[in-house]
Formats: sequence, structure tokens, C-alpha cells
Amino acid sequence: MSEVHDPAATAAHRPASGRAIVVHPFLRGGPRGDEVGGAALRLPAARLAEAVGLTAAISLDVVHAIEAPLDKIRPATWLGTGKVEELRHLVDIDQIDVVVMNCALSPVQQRNLERDLKTKVIDRTGLILEIFGERAATREGRLQVELAHLSYQKSRLVRSWTHLERQRGGVGFLGGPGETQIEADRRILSEKITRLKRELETVTRTRELHRRNRRKVPHPIVALVGYTNAGKSSLFNRLTRAEVLAADLLFATLDPTMRGIKLPSGRQIILSDTVGFVSDLPTHLVAAFRATLEEVLEADVILHVRDIAHPESEAQKADVLAVLSDLGVDEQAQDERMIEVLNKVDLLEEEERQRLANQAARIPAVLPVSALTGDGVERLLAVLDEKLGTQREFVEITVDLADGAALAFLYAHGEVVARKDEEGRAHLTVGLDPADKGRFDKRFGPD
Repeated sequence: MSEVHDPAATAAHRPASGRAIVVHPFLRGGPRGDEVGGAALRLPAARLAEAVGLTAAISLDVVHAIEAPLDKIRPATWLGTGKVEELRHLVDIDQIDVVVMNCALSPVQQRNLERDLKTKVIDRTGLILEIFGERAATREGRLQVELAHLSYQKSRLVRSWTHLERQRGGVGFLGGPGETQIEADRRILSEKITRLKRELETVTRTRELHRRNRRKVPHPIVALVGYTNAGKSSLFNRLTRAEVLAADLLFATLDPTMRGIKLPSGRQIILSDTVGFVSDLPTHLVAAFRATLEEVLEADVILHVRDIAHPESEAQKADVLAVLSDLGVDEQAQDERMIEVLNKVDLLEEEERQRLANQAARIPAVLPVSALTGDGVERLLAVLDEKLGTQREFVEITVDLADGAALAFLYAHGEVVARKDEEGRAHLTVGLDPADKGRFDKRFGPD
């Protein structure tokens, strides 16, 4: 495949030491008008700190972290000439290999910055794509990341790039100017994107088949969602005693993981851990990972895990709710199906922990927990059990006394409130969740 990225020639010979500068440009006097969710709630210092964390997630050594206030965005380079000159000086002195711009650069802006700084430049979208590329473990995850990466690369092809100005010779007897390099690159990328979409459709059909099989033997599905590094995987491990990667890294979990667990009532549920959200999540990634995130749409209950000890916790909450809304989980569904899990209370002062405990006593759908110590986890399971129990309906069922398996199922999975035995049959009034009623009818036949 022909080259589709054109870093400055001098940077091509620099040894890859993994040294980076992270720049967060922002307009003076308030957030940009196009910022939504929690992005508009954050201070520039907090957004810069998150960008540094994202950069460190791909093992780059952040040498400088710089806030860049602007009066206006420059169409050519986003930054003003003075800031570009300052960065060029730092790049030369500190042998910087990559400059990370915590914004969405246009292809022309990226090219111009690389030319002026004489080093590789990536924007926020490119950075997150790099992280996802390292984290993807399953075939579906790798396909989704590659699809998003190719879509991003295709948008980077601009006619002003000199290496794409070349033309290939004409094809066939007509001759003519032939196919320009940029057209060839676009064609190759389009062909790869089409192939990847076909492969991903096959994987998606397999996932949907698994969903249909689960519906045949239905268990309630509980999905963990939250901002990246909020502690979802740690809570998942605490609840399931699994060994899912739980590290102090942004996007430590990328591929979805599902486990069955039993609630205090004996009710079986399927718990699903999902990819963490982040502010300004690239559109390419939201689209590519829609199939994976559909697990959230299928969920009977959504556990929104928050890092309550993080100074930007409210902004992170707004980002998560914005992404859920984009996926089709509207405000009504959020109110009806969501439990807010305030994780990492072990990092709070005693007075703040007590305040949260008092709040939880008034609002059952808000629960303080510590996935690390286990504090509050039993209460979470009880509230989850109770929330799923509100869907329970009471039905009259008659079972042969000799059918021990059917009786055992009803007592294990339902709430038997009345029973009368006569003539070799048991007449029961049982409270059953819709999922368990479906399982009973499938295994033992409707009454």
C-alpha cells in the first residue's frame, strides 16, 4: 500500500525515543461552542492532565505538557505563530518524536504543523486510535479498531501533500494522465474498508446469534458503563471473581467481557463489562464500536460506575450520559434502568464518605462503593436484586408432584407465596421475573 502519511523528512531520521510534548489549545474566555457533555465543564488544566494520561497510555514519555490559550483558531496550524515557534524550539532542544495536540486537527493543519515543527504530530483522535490499537484483544475488537483507523487515514489524504501529487501512467490503449497517487491511495483504503466492514458484519451476526441464544434461556443482562479508568473492571472482578485486566490505565479494557453471577435471591444475571468512555470520543470509534456497545442497549439494568474521588467526576458523568444518549439510551431509559455506582469511596475523607452514605439512604439508585475494599458491594447486589424484582409478575402454576425439577426451579428462581397440594399435583402462586418465566416455559412447558 502506498504511503498515506507525510511527516517531515527530518523527523524520519530521528531515532524513536518515545519523547512527546502534549499541547492543550483552548479559546480564552470559555469553552468552544462545539463542546458538549462534560468537555464544557472542565478546566483547561484538567483537560491537559487527561491528555497527558492518554499519551502515557501508549508508553510515550511526556517531556512537556503545555496549555495554549488562543484568541482564535488559526486555519493553517490551529496555533498562533508564536506558539508554533516555541514548540519548534522545544522539539529541537529536547529531541521530541511526537507532538500530541489535544484537539481535532484538520488534515491540512496536521500537515502544516509537521512541516513547521519537523516532527510527527497527532491529534486527539489519532491518539485514542493508537491506544485502542494496542488494547484490542479479540478479533472483533481488532477489526473495529482497524476500520476506525482506516476511516481516519482516509480523511488525512489531502491533495496538497507533495508525495500524493505523483501520477501513475495511463492504463490500456487510451493512455492519458492516469491515476494520481492520492486517487490510488483512496481506492486502496476504500477497498480495505469495504472488506473490513464485510468481516465485521460476519462477526456482528455471530454476536447477534449469541444474543438470540441468551434470549432463549434468558437471564437479565446488567451492563457496566463509565468513564475510562472509573474502576469498572475492578468492580467486575469483585462481583464475578474473574481476572479481567484492571489497571490504573486509560482504556485498560477494550473488548467486552461477560460473566454469569448469582444475586442474593438466587437470581442469575449476566454481567457485561464494556469499553470506557471519554470526552470527545472520536466519531469513527463510536460508529465502529456500535456493535459492541449494543450490549448496553440490550441491558435490563445499566450500572454507571463513577470515580467519585476524581476532581472531574461530574464532567465525566456528563460525558458518559452524552455517549449513552448517542447510542439510543434516552433520558427516560437512563432514569428507569440505571443505578449510579459511586466507586473509589476509599479515597475520600471520612466526612465525604458519610455525606455520600446519607445521600444513598435517600436515593436508592445512587450507591457508594469501593471495588478495591468491597465496601458497599453487598448493598449494590441487594439493590440490583430489588430493581430486577420490580419486573416480577405473580402467576398461577400447576406442577405434578413427581416433577421435582420443575418444583426445584420455581423455588430456586421464583417467590412462592402460596401452595396447595391435591391429587398428585401442586398448585402454586409464584412471583417470577419475565426472564425466569420464559426459562420455565421453555424447559417445562406452559401451564
